[in-house]
Amino acid sequence: MTETPGTTEVRPSRRLPSWLTAPWLMLLLPVLLAALDAALVARDAAWWELALSGLATVVLLLRKRYPVLVLLLTLPGSFFNFIWIAPITAVYSVAAHYARLRVTALCATAFALVEFFHWPLSDHPLAFDRDNALYAIQCVMLAAGPAALGLLARTRHELAVRLDELTKGQQRESRLLAERVLATERARLAREMHDVVSHQVSLISIQAGALQVSTGEPAAKETARTIRELSVRTLEELRQMVGVLRAAGMRQDAPLAPQPRLADLCKLIEGSGLTVTTALNPGDRPWPEAVERAAYRTVQEALTNITKHAPGAAVEVRLCTRGTRLLVEVRNGPPPLRPGPADTLPGGGHGLVGLRERAQLLGGSLTAATTPEGGFVVRAELPAAGE
Repeated sequence: MTETPGTTEVRPSRRLPSWLTAPWLMLLLPVLLAALDAALVARDAAWWELALSGLATVVLLLRKRYPVLVLLLTLPGSFFNFIWIAPITAVYSVAAHYARLRVTALCATAFALVEFFHWPLSDHPLAFDRDNALYAIQCVMLAAGPAALGLLARTRHELAVRLDELTKGQQRESRLLAERVLATERARLAREMHDVVSHQVSLISIQAGALQVSTGEPAAKETARTIRELSVRTLEELRQMVGVLRAAGMRQDAPLAPQPRLADLCKLIEGSGLTVTTALNPGDRPWPEAVERAAYRTVQEALTNITKHAPGAAVEVRLCTRGTRLLVEVRNGPPPLRPGPADTLPGGGHGLVGLRERAQLLGGSLTAATTPEGGFVVRAELPAAGE
C-alpha cells in the first residue's frame, strides 16, 4: 500500500523524491486506482451499481479521519460490483489508524464475508467442495493482507515515535549529566579560588595595612593605603565570583554583582597609579549595561597590562561615539625603562582574548597592536544594541 499513518526520518542516501511522498499524492493515488478499478469492473452495470462504486471511490478521501465509516460505505460496492481496491484500501486504513485490534479484525472479517457472498447469491451455493474452499482462502487472504500491512505501518509509526522519545530522553539525560559535571567543576574552581587566591590576597592586604601603620613616610603610607584598598576590592570581587560559581541553579542572566559602569572609569583611572590623559565623551544616549561593562573592562585590562609591561609610560584613554557605536581606545607610549625579568609580572595573555570574545558576543570588535613609536594601543568598538 502507498498510505502510511505517519512519517519517519530516513537516511538521506535512501530518501525518495519529495513529490513521491507528498501528502496530496498519498491521498489521491488510492482514490484514482479505485476509480479505475470501478470503471473497469462496473462498466456495463446498472446506474445504481455505478453509484455504489462511485460512492466507494469518493469516500476514500475521508479514510484517515473516518476509517470505519469509509469501510462500511465501500462494502455495498464490493458486494454488488465485485470491486477490490476501494475496500482493500479501507481495511488498510482501519488497521493503520485504529489501535484496537478487535476493530481491525471485525472490519477485515466483514470485507471477507462480503467478498465471499457477493451478488448474486445464487452463484455461491453453500457446498463443502474444493472450489468454495479455495475461494474462501482467497477472500481471507484478500482481507488479511491489507490488515496486516496496516498493522505493520501503525507499529512502525509507534516505534518511530518511541524511538524519538527515547532519543530525546537520552539527550536530556546527557545534558543533565553535563550540567552536573559542570556544577562539580564550578564548585572545585570555587574552592581553589577561595583557598589559594583569597589567602594570598588577604596576606597582601594585611601586610599593606601593617606597612601603612608602621611607616612614617607619606609616600610609602599612601602606597600602602592604595595596595590595601586594591586588595580589599579584589577580595570583594573574588568572593562574589566564588558565590556565583557555587550557585549551580543561578539564572544565566542574573547579575554577578554590582557591575562597574562608565561613570566608574574616572575612579579606575585615578587608582591605576599611571600618568593618564583622558578624553571621555560617551554621549547622551543610555548605553546598555553590557556595553558599559565591556568598555570598563577594556580600560581596566589595558591599564593593568601597561602597569605590568610599560610602567611609567604616558597613557591616553579615549571614549567617544561613532553613530550608534561606542569607541574605546587606550594608547600608551614606550616606557622610560624596560622592566627586567625579575620585575615583570606574570601574564598568560588571556585578558585580551577574553575582551575580544566579550566584544564579539556584543556584536562589536576589539583590536590590539603595537604602535610605530614602540607603544601599544587597544581599540574596542561596541554597538549600542549589544546584548
